[in-house]
Amino acid sequence: MRHGKKFNHLSRKAGHRKALLRNLTISLVKYKRIKTTIAKAKELRKFIEPLLTKSKNNTTHSRRVVYSYLQNKDAVTEMFTTIAPVIANRPGGYVRIVRLGFRPSDAAEVAMIELVDFNTLVLNAASQAEEADKKRTRRGRRKKTEETTVTTEIEVTEETTETPTEDKTEE
Repeated sequence: MRHGKKFNHLSRKAGHRKALLRNLTISLVKYKRIKTTIAKAKELRKFIEPLLTKSKNNTTHSRRVVYSYLQNKDAVTEMFTTIAPVIANRPGGYVRIVRLGFRPSDAAEVAMIELVDFNTLVLNAASQAEEADKKRTRRGRRKKTEETTVTTEIEVTEETTETPTEDKTEE
């Protein structure tokens, strides 16, 4: 029976589950993107989001609270120095889960979980999309400055070629 089952126990005892979530969180903070199963990714999201919210307030108390969950100084330092300034304006939803399909060995559904503001591919694609939204035509207009420089260069070259030929004919 599932009486009182409020979260996924991941088929582990409490200590093992806590260690698993701690290790996944440390890896996510360190590498900004990890691959795991869907069930673990969903539980990790519930575990790490409050910690990331706590890390936005850089006080001794919040550092100690986050450290009590992670027990890793490097991860806590990374979270408060690198991640917190980037996510400071975001009201929540710090991680994204992307389904990747099924693992060949045991057919478990695999997902990639990543920090939203650290995905350089998506951020670069968004900036390129903004540039692409500028006015364009199918025939590709030239800029006015390019047209004027091209015409002046042609006029200059014509003048220079005419004067030497005139000198040769006069001799």
